[in-house]
Amino acid sequence: MKKTDVLGERKIIEIIQDQLDLMPRMPVPFGDDVSAYDLGNGKLAVLKTDMLVGKTDVPKGMSLWQAARKAVVMNVSDFAAKGVKPLVLLVSLGLPAGFSKKDIEAIGDGLNAGAREYGAYIIGGDTGETSDLTVSISLFGVAKKGQLVLRMGAEPGDFVAVTGLFGKSSSGLRVMLDKANAPEDISEVLVESVLMPCARLQEGLALSKSGAVTAAIDSSDGLAWCLHEIRRVSNVGFLIERLPVAKEVKSFVRINDLDTAELVLYGGEEYELVVTVKPRLWFKAKEAVRKVGGKLTLIGKVTSKKEVLLRIGGKECVIESRGYEHFR
Repeated sequence: MKKTDVLGERKIIEIIQDQLDLMPRMPVPFGDDVSAYDLGNGKLAVLKTDMLVGKTDVPKGMSLWQAARKAVVMNVSDFAAKGVKPLVLLVSLGLPAGFSKKDIEAIGDGLNAGAREYGAYIIGGDTGETSDLTVSISLFGVAKKGQLVLRMGAEPGDFVAVTGLFGKSSSGLRVMLDKANAPEDISEVLVESVLMPCARLQEGLALSKSGAVTAAIDSSDGLAWCLHEIRRVSNVGFLIERLPVAKEVKSFVRINDLDTAELVLYGGEEYELVVTVKPRLWFKAKEAVRKVGGKLTLIGKVTSKKEVLLRIGGKECVIESRGYEHFR
Protein backbone atom coordinates (compact mmCIF):
# COMPACT_ATOMS: atom_id res chain seq x y z
CA MET A 1 0.00 0.00 0.00
CA LYS A 2 1.30 3.45 -0.93
CA LYS A 3 2.42 5.63 1.98
CA THR A 4 2.15 9.41 2.36
CA ASP A 5 5.68 10.06 1.07
CA VAL A 6 4.76 8.27 -2.16
CA LEU A 7 1.25 9.66 -2.55
CA GLY A 8 2.20 13.33 -2.07
CA GLU A 9 0.06 16.15 -0.69
CA ARG A 10 -2.23 16.60 -3.70
CA LYS A 11 -3.12 12.92 -3.98
CA ILE A 12 -3.80 12.80 -0.23
CA ILE A 13 -6.22 15.73 -0.56
CA GLU A 14 -7.93 13.99 -3.47
CA ILE A 15 -8.35 10.80 -1.43
CA ILE A 16 -9.86 12.71 1.50
CA GLN A 17 -12.24 14.64 -0.75
CA ASP A 18 -13.48 11.36 -2.20
CA GLN A 19 -14.65 10.38 1.28
CA LEU A 20 -16.72 13.56 1.75
CA ASP A 21 -20.35 14.32 0.92
CA LEU A 22 -20.43 17.17 -1.56
CA MET A 23 -22.36 20.18 -0.29
CA PRO A 24 -25.09 21.16 -2.78
CA ARG A 25 -24.44 24.35 -4.78
CA MET A 26 -20.93 24.94 -3.47
CA PRO A 27 -19.99 28.51 -4.50
CA VAL A 28 -16.32 27.53 -4.80
CA PRO A 29 -15.33 23.99 -5.86
CA PHE A 30 -12.80 21.90 -3.98
CA GLY A 31 -9.22 22.76 -4.92
CA ASP A 32 -9.37 26.55 -5.20
CA ASP A 33 -7.48 28.99 -2.95
CA VAL A 34 -10.47 29.48 -0.60
CA SER A 35 -13.81 27.94 0.34
CA ALA A 36 -17.16 29.72 0.56
CA TYR A 37 -20.72 29.51 1.86
CA ASP A 38 -23.68 31.32 0.32
CA LEU A 39 -25.13 33.80 2.84
CA GLY A 40 -27.89 34.92 0.50
CA ASN A 41 -28.53 38.44 -0.80
CA GLY A 42 -25.60 38.10 -3.19
CA LYS A 43 -23.00 37.65 -0.46
CA LEU A 44 -20.57 34.83 0.28
CA ALA A 45 -18.82 33.92 3.51
CA VAL A 46 -15.25 33.23 2.41
CA LEU A 47 -13.04 30.93 4.48
CA LYS A 48 -9.45 29.77 4.34
CA THR A 49 -7.22 27.61 6.51
CA ASP A 50 -3.52 26.97 6.11
CA MET A 51 -0.87 25.56 8.41
CA LEU A 52 2.73 26.52 9.10
CA VAL A 53 4.94 23.74 10.49
CA GLY A 54 8.40 24.35 11.90
CA LYS A 55 10.15 21.52 10.05
CA THR A 56 8.93 22.42 6.56
CA ASP A 57 8.07 26.12 6.69
CA VAL A 58 10.54 27.76 9.07
CA PRO A 59 14.11 27.81 7.71
CA LYS A 60 17.08 28.19 10.01
CA GLY A 61 17.56 31.89 10.63
CA MET A 62 13.87 32.77 10.73
CA SER A 63 12.74 34.08 14.13
CA LEU A 64 9.57 32.94 15.89
CA TRP A 65 8.10 36.40 15.33
CA GLN A 66 8.76 36.12 11.59
CA ALA A 67 7.41 32.57 11.47
CA ALA A 68 4.16 33.59 13.19
CA ARG A 69 3.74 36.54 10.84
CA LYS A 70 4.44 34.31 7.85
CA ALA A 71 1.63 31.96 8.95
CA VAL A 72 -0.78 34.89 8.58
CA VAL A 73 0.71 36.03 5.25
CA MET A 74 0.29 32.53 3.80
CA ASN A 75 -3.46 32.71 4.38
CA VAL A 76 -3.94 36.35 3.38
CA SER A 77 -2.19 35.66 0.08
CA ASP A 78 -4.93 33.19 -0.86
CA PHE A 79 -7.59 35.78 -0.01
CA ALA A 80 -5.68 38.26 -2.17
CA ALA A 81 -5.89 35.89 -5.14
CA LYS A 82 -9.67 35.82 -4.81
CA GLY A 83 -10.02 39.57 -4.24
CA VAL A 84 -11.36 39.22 -0.69
CA LYS A 85 -10.51 41.36 2.34
CA PRO A 86 -9.82 39.30 5.50
CA LEU A 87 -11.83 40.39 8.52
CA VAL A 88 -11.00 38.03 11.38
CA LEU A 89 -8.69 35.07 12.14
CA LEU A 90 -8.75 32.06 14.42
CA VAL A 91 -5.39 30.56 15.42
CA SER A 92 -4.69 26.97 16.47
CA LEU A 93 -1.23 26.93 18.01
CA GLY A 94 0.81 23.80 18.64
CA LEU A 95 3.82 24.43 20.88
CA PRO A 96 6.66 22.05 21.76
CA ALA A 97 7.43 21.67 25.45
CA GLY A 98 10.26 23.94 26.54
CA PHE A 99 9.25 27.16 24.80
CA SER A 100 9.93 30.14 27.07
CA LYS A 101 7.61 33.01 27.96
CA LYS A 102 9.69 35.20 25.65
CA ASP A 103 9.23 32.69 22.79
CA ILE A 104 5.45 32.68 23.25
CA GLU A 105 5.34 36.48 23.41
CA ALA A 106 7.25 36.63 20.12
CA ILE A 107 4.76 34.26 18.48
CA GLY A 108 1.78 36.23 19.77
CA ASP A 109 3.30 39.51 18.66
CA GLY A 110 4.10 38.10 15.21
CA LEU A 111 0.55 36.81 14.78
CA ASN A 112 -0.92 40.17 15.75
CA ALA A 113 1.51 42.07 13.51
CA GLY A 114 0.54 39.93 10.53
CA ALA A 115 -3.19 40.31 11.15
CA ARG A 116 -3.08 44.07 11.66
CA GLU A 117 -0.81 44.54 8.63
CA TYR A 118 -3.78 43.46 6.49
CA GLY A 119 -6.52 45.11 8.52
CA ALA A 120 -7.76 41.96 10.30
CA TYR A 121 -8.05 40.90 13.94
CA ILE A 122 -7.41 37.62 15.77
CA ILE A 123 -10.57 36.80 17.76
CA GLY A 124 -9.78 33.38 19.26
CA GLY A 125 -8.31 29.93 18.73
CA ASP A 126 -6.79 26.95 20.51
CA THR A 127 -3.44 25.93 21.99
CA GLY A 128 -1.95 22.48 22.55
CA GLU A 129 1.35 20.63 22.96
CA THR A 130 2.97 19.29 19.80
CA SER A 131 6.34 17.83 18.84
CA ASP A 132 6.99 20.68 16.41
CA LEU A 133 5.85 24.30 16.13
CA THR A 134 2.49 24.34 14.35
CA VAL A 135 0.52 27.48 13.54
CA SER A 136 -2.83 26.85 11.85
CA ILE A 137 -4.74 29.93 10.74
CA SER A 138 -8.43 30.09 9.79
CA LEU A 139 -9.39 33.24 7.92
CA PHE A 140 -12.88 34.71 7.39
CA GLY A 141 -14.19 37.41 5.08
CA VAL A 142 -17.25 38.40 3.04
CA ALA A 143 -17.42 38.90 -0.72
CA LYS A 144 -19.96 39.78 -3.37
CA LYS A 145 -20.77 36.77 -5.55
CA GLY A 146 -19.77 38.43 -8.80
CA GLN A 147 -16.40 39.67 -7.56
CA LEU A 148 -14.88 36.39 -6.33
CA VAL A 149 -12.14 35.39 -8.81
CA LEU A 150 -11.67 31.63 -9.17
CA ARG A 151 -8.88 29.56 -10.68
CA MET A 152 -11.19 28.48 -13.49
CA GLY A 153 -12.29 30.99 -16.09
CA ALA A 154 -9.21 31.62 -18.23
CA GLU A 155 -9.96 31.70 -21.95
CA PRO A 156 -7.74 31.49 -25.07
CA GLY A 157 -6.49 34.94 -25.97
CA ASP A 158 -6.41 36.23 -22.39
CA PHE A 159 -3.21 37.85 -21.20
CA VAL A 160 -1.18 36.23 -18.39
CA ALA A 161 0.31 38.58 -15.81
CA VAL A 162 1.95 38.59 -12.37
CA THR A 163 2.09 41.14 -9.56
CA GLY A 164 5.83 40.85 -8.97
CA LEU A 165 9.15 39.36 -10.02
CA PHE A 166 10.22 35.83 -9.14
CA GLY A 167 13.25 33.89 -7.95
CA LYS A 168 14.17 35.90 -4.86
CA SER A 169 12.79 33.45 -2.31
CA SER A 170 14.38 30.37 -3.84
CA SER A 171 17.66 32.26 -4.16
CA GLY A 172 17.38 33.55 -0.59
CA LEU A 173 16.95 30.03 0.72
CA ARG A 174 20.15 29.01 -1.06
CA VAL A 175 21.95 31.87 0.67
CA MET A 176 20.52 30.92 4.07
CA LEU A 177 20.78 27.13 3.89
CA ASP A 178 23.52 26.40 1.37
CA LYS A 179 25.71 29.48 1.97
CA ALA A 180 25.53 30.38 -1.72
CA ASN A 181 27.64 33.35 -2.78
CA ALA A 182 26.15 36.82 -3.11
CA PRO A 183 27.31 40.40 -2.44
CA GLU A 184 25.94 41.80 0.82
CA ASP A 185 23.42 44.17 -0.80
CA ILE A 186 21.98 41.38 -2.96
CA SER A 187 22.09 38.83 -0.15
CA GLU A 188 20.07 41.14 2.12
CA VAL A 189 17.30 41.51 -0.46
CA LEU A 190 17.14 37.78 -1.16
CA VAL A 191 17.09 36.75 2.50
CA GLU A 192 14.54 39.45 3.36
CA SER A 193 12.16 37.95 0.78
CA VAL A 194 12.26 34.67 2.74
CA LEU A 195 12.00 36.16 6.23
CA MET A 196 9.41 38.86 5.50
CA PRO A 197 7.11 37.75 2.66
CA CYS A 198 4.21 40.01 1.70
CA ALA A 199 0.73 39.17 0.42
CA ARG A 200 -0.53 41.24 -2.54
CA LEU A 201 -3.85 42.03 -0.90
CA GLN A 202 -4.37 45.56 -2.23
CA GLU A 203 -3.51 44.38 -5.75
CA GLY A 204 -5.94 41.48 -5.46
CA LEU A 205 -8.77 43.69 -4.22
CA ALA A 206 -8.15 46.20 -7.01
CA LEU A 207 -8.07 43.50 -9.71
CA SER A 208 -11.29 41.95 -8.43
CA LYS A 209 -13.10 45.30 -8.54
CA SER A 210 -11.80 46.01 -12.05
CA GLY A 211 -13.73 43.11 -13.54
CA ALA A 212 -10.80 42.49 -15.88
CA VAL A 213 -9.53 39.22 -14.40
CA THR A 214 -10.82 35.85 -15.60
CA ALA A 215 -8.76 33.59 -13.31
CA ALA A 216 -6.30 34.05 -10.46
CA ILE A 217 -4.14 32.02 -8.09
CA ASP A 218 -1.59 32.59 -5.31
CA SER A 219 1.94 31.65 -6.43
CA SER A 220 3.31 30.18 -3.18
CA ASP A 221 3.70 26.69 -4.68
CA GLY A 222 5.71 28.01 -7.61
CA LEU A 223 4.93 29.84 -10.85
CA ALA A 224 5.02 26.69 -12.99
CA TRP A 225 2.61 24.79 -10.77
CA CYS A 226 0.21 27.78 -10.73
CA LEU A 227 0.12 27.94 -14.51
CA HIS A 228 -0.57 24.22 -14.72
CA GLU A 229 -3.31 24.46 -12.10
CA ILE A 230 -5.15 27.19 -14.04
CA ARG A 231 -4.55 25.17 -17.23
CA ARG A 232 -6.12 22.09 -15.66
CA VAL A 233 -9.25 23.67 -14.24
CA SER A 234 -9.82 26.12 -17.13
CA ASN A 235 -9.00 23.54 -19.83
CA VAL A 236 -6.60 25.85 -21.64
CA GLY A 237 -2.86 26.24 -22.23
CA PHE A 238 -0.21 28.93 -21.82
CA LEU A 239 2.57 30.47 -23.88
CA ILE A 240 4.98 32.31 -21.58
CA GLU A 241 7.13 34.78 -23.50
CA ARG A 242 8.81 36.62 -20.65
CA LEU A 243 10.30 35.24 -17.44
CA PRO A 244 9.56 37.67 -14.59
CA VAL A 245 13.07 37.63 -13.12
CA ALA A 246 14.07 39.91 -10.23
CA LYS A 247 17.24 41.89 -10.94
CA GLU A 248 18.93 40.49 -7.80
CA VAL A 249 18.27 36.98 -9.09
CA LYS A 250 19.99 37.75 -12.39
CA SER A 251 23.15 38.69 -10.48
CA PHE A 252 22.81 35.70 -8.15
CA VAL A 253 22.50 33.31 -11.10
CA ARG A 254 25.65 34.68 -12.76
CA ILE A 255 27.70 34.44 -9.57
CA ASN A 256 26.61 30.90 -8.71
CA ASP A 257 26.24 29.47 -12.25
CA LEU A 258 22.58 28.51 -11.72
CA ASP A 259 19.59 28.04 -14.00
CA THR A 260 17.40 31.16 -14.06
CA ALA A 261 14.29 29.32 -15.24
CA GLU A 262 14.63 26.77 -12.43
CA LEU A 263 14.66 29.48 -9.76
CA VAL A 264 11.86 31.53 -11.32
CA LEU A 265 9.47 28.75 -12.35
CA TYR A 266 9.89 26.12 -9.65
CA GLY A 267 11.10 27.93 -6.52
CA GLY A 268 7.84 28.79 -4.75
CA GLU A 269 7.24 30.85 -1.59
CA GLU A 270 6.79 34.01 -3.67
CA TYR A 271 3.23 35.01 -2.58
CA GLU A 272 2.62 36.89 -5.81
CA LEU A 273 -0.62 36.68 -7.80
CA VAL A 274 -0.79 34.98 -11.17
CA VAL A 275 -3.77 36.23 -13.16
CA THR A 276 -5.36 35.98 -16.59
CA VAL A 277 -6.82 39.20 -17.96
CA LYS A 278 -9.28 40.05 -20.72
CA PRO A 279 -7.18 41.74 -23.46
CA ARG A 280 -9.62 44.63 -23.94
CA LEU A 281 -9.41 45.40 -20.20
CA TRP A 282 -5.63 45.02 -19.83
CA PHE A 283 -4.94 48.74 -19.33
CA LYS A 284 -7.82 48.98 -16.85
CA ALA A 285 -6.31 46.12 -14.80
CA LYS A 286 -2.82 47.58 -15.04
CA GLU A 287 -4.01 51.00 -13.92
CA ALA A 288 -6.05 49.54 -11.04
CA VAL A 289 -2.92 47.88 -9.68
CA ARG A 290 -0.81 50.99 -10.21
CA LYS A 291 -3.25 53.10 -8.21
CA VAL A 292 -2.72 50.92 -5.12
CA GLY A 293 1.08 51.11 -5.44
CA GLY A 294 1.66 47.84 -7.28
CA LYS A 295 2.71 46.74 -10.74
CA LEU A 296 1.16 44.22 -13.13
CA THR A 297 3.69 42.57 -15.45
CA LEU A 298 2.62 40.87 -18.69
CA ILE A 299 4.40 37.51 -19.18
CA GLY A 300 2.40 35.71 -21.89
CA LYS A 301 -1.01 34.63 -23.10
CA VAL A 302 -3.59 31.89 -22.76
CA THR A 303 -3.81 29.43 -25.67
CA SER A 304 -6.22 26.71 -26.75
CA LYS A 305 -3.44 24.09 -26.63
CA LYS A 306 -3.51 22.06 -23.40
CA GLU A 307 0.17 22.64 -22.63
CA VAL A 308 2.36 25.22 -20.92
CA LEU A 309 5.24 26.44 -23.07
CA LEU A 310 8.10 28.88 -22.56
CA ARG A 311 9.32 30.81 -25.62
CA ILE A 312 12.59 32.65 -25.11
CA GLY A 313 14.92 33.81 -27.90
CA GLY A 314 12.86 32.05 -30.57
CA LYS A 315 13.11 28.68 -28.81
CA GLU A 316 10.24 26.86 -27.14
CA CYS A 317 10.34 24.35 -24.32
CA VAL A 318 7.75 22.71 -22.09
CA ILE A 319 7.28 24.10 -18.58
CA GLU A 320 6.95 21.07 -16.34
CA SER A 321 4.09 20.60 -13.91
CA ARG A 322 6.04 20.65 -10.70
CA GLY A 323 6.49 22.81 -7.63
CA TYR A 324 6.59 22.50 -3.86
CA GLU A 325 4.56 19.60 -2.46
CA HIS A 326 4.44 18.31 1.12
CA PHE A 327 5.50 14.66 1.71
CA ARG A 328 7.86 14.81 -1.30
